[in-house]
Amino acid sequence: MITWKDKTVIVTGGGTGVGRAVCLKLAEYGAAVALNYCRSEKEALETARIIEAMGGRVITLQADISDDNAVRKLVRDTENAFGAIHYLVNNAGITKQIDLSDLESVTDEVWDHLISVNVKGMFYCARAVAQVMKKQKEKQKEKQEEKLNVNQGDCAIINMGSIAGITGSGSSLPYAVSKGAVHCLTKSLARALAPDIRVNCIAPAGICTRWWEGEEEKMYRLSGKLPLQRISTPEDIAELVCSILVQSSMTGQIISPNNGMLI
Repeated sequence: MITWKDKTVIVTGGGTGVGRAVCLKLAEYGAAVALNYCRSEKEALETARIIEAMGGRVITLQADISDDNAVRKLVRDTENAFGAIHYLVNNAGITKQIDLSDLESVTDEVWDHLISVNVKGMFYCARAVAQVMKKQKEKQKEKQEEKLNVNQGDCAIINMGSIAGITGSGSSLPYAVSKGAVHCLTKSLARALAPDIRVNCIAPAGICTRWWEGEEEKMYRLSGKLPLQRISTPEDIAELVCSILVQSSMTGQIISPNNGMLI
C-alpha cells in the first residue's frame, strides 16, 4: 500500500477547477504539493491556505508552462523545497471557444497559443521532471546494490487530455487537435521514459468547472442525454488521478471518465 506522506507531486494549473481538487485530494492523502499557477494567483494562494489549514505541505510556484526556462525553474524550486519529485500532474491547459464549422476564425495565433500550452507545455514539464526522477532512480538503485534498506521510489506522470481529442468535437477545432496530440504525447513519453517512469492520460468529458460558467442550461441538457445522467465533478477526476498515479502496472493508457458518453 502506498505511503503518500513521503511523496512529492507537482500539479500544474493547480489553483482552480480540477487542478485545485487534485491538490486538495493529494494533501488529504498526505503528499507534499507543488502548486503551479500562471495567472490565477489569488485562487492558487487560497488553495494553498486550505491545504495549510488541513496540516498539509504546499508551495505555490508561478510559471507559464509554455516557457521552457520557467518550467525548468519550477522543477528546480520544487526539488529544492522537498528534496524529490515523484509525480507530475500535467493539468494546466487552455481553450478557445470557436464553432467547429467556423474555420476562418481559426487563426495562426489561436493555433500557436493552444499548441504552445496544451502540447509543448506538457512536454516541457515532463522533460524537466524526468531528469529529476531518473536521477532519484539511479541513487536508489545504488543504495539497493549496497544492500541498504531503501525501496525504489515510484515515479509517474499524468497528462490531462480530453474526450475532444477522441471524438474530434469540442470547444474548437484547434482545442480538439491539441488534446489528440496530448494523447499521442502520452504514448510516446510512456515508451521513451519506460521502465523508470510511467505516463498515462485522463481524457474526461464535461466537468463542472468555471469553463461551464454561463452555460449551466447547456450542461444540464448534456447530462440528461448521458447514460449516467450526470456531469463529472472536479472531485471525481481528482480521485481518478490519484488512483492512476499509483497503478504500477499501467503506462501509455488513455482513460476517459465520460459518464457513458462513448457507449
